Amino acid sequence: MEVFGGLILIGISSVLIKMTYPKHWFKEAREMVEDQADDEESDFDWRSRIRSRKGWNLVGHSFVSDWKMVWEEILIGFTIAGFVAVLVPTGVWESIFLIGARGDLPDWLIALENAAIAPFVAAMTFIGSMGNIPIATVLNANGVLFAGIMGFIYSDLMVPSLVMINAKYYGWRVALYIAAVMYVSIVVTALILNYLFGALGIIPESGRKVADVAQFSFDYTFYMNLVFIGVAAGLFWLHRRHHREAHMDHMDHKMKKRIGPKRIIALLFLTVLLIGLGIFLVTGG
Repeated sequence: MEVFGGLILIGISSVLIKMTYPKHWFKEAREMVEDQADDEESDFDWRSRIRSRKGWNLVGHSFVSDWKMVWEEILIGFTIAGFVAVLVPTGVWESIFLIGARGDLPDWLIALENAAIAPFVAAMTFIGSMGNIPIATVLNANGVLFAGIMGFIYSDLMVPSLVMINAKYYGWRVALYIAAVMYVSIVVTALILNYLFGALGIIPESGRKVADVAQFSFDYTFYMNLVFIGVAAGLFWLHRRHHREAHMDHMDHKMKKRIGPKRIIALLFLTVLLIGLGIFLVTGG
């Protein structure tokens, strides 16, 4: 279902971009990315790099650099998504998605409203691709139309955290243009899926509750997370080795900035999550 809808989404966004493509904007954005790129990219040869110590050091360096760029947005987004999924009352969803207005308003108008408002709900919750399914489950359980659910799921392509990440790379003008294209594409795709699946009688139904898809437990996912924490630690070690061998520590010291509001919020949310994990472990869930 998501793959099929994704193909429609790609097709619609491609048409929109071809119709509205601001060439000079993207030329400037490309130049900005190239200016920020590492010098090592100019002589890229993956065959020689994969066999070299320097190549593996660069793998760790790229991994850590990417996380430094986005970890605050990801942490803030997922934390807000978790609180929203658990704490927002049912009546709020019913009001936002006009669930009580069925019978008073045309079905097509409610479907359009659901598809159009879902991306803004996702934006307000800072939802991300790993946090959208729990809240989508909440929406489904509260009677939101299929158009709204699909619009919500696909909206991880235009949430504030992703827009901010795009802005860091390409500038705000291009980032907002991409978000606008994605918004229109998401709404149209959600409506197409709603009416197509409805006509075929294959709109999926689910009675699952958010607790069924968003819970902490000592299962295979937990142990796989431990494995990849080890992988991440290894990549961080390669990153540090790259710094030592490239004598980059003094450059990092010069580039350090004062802690801004976003960093403070991210650290506060991290503290809240660690406290919650501690309570869970002490009380046994």
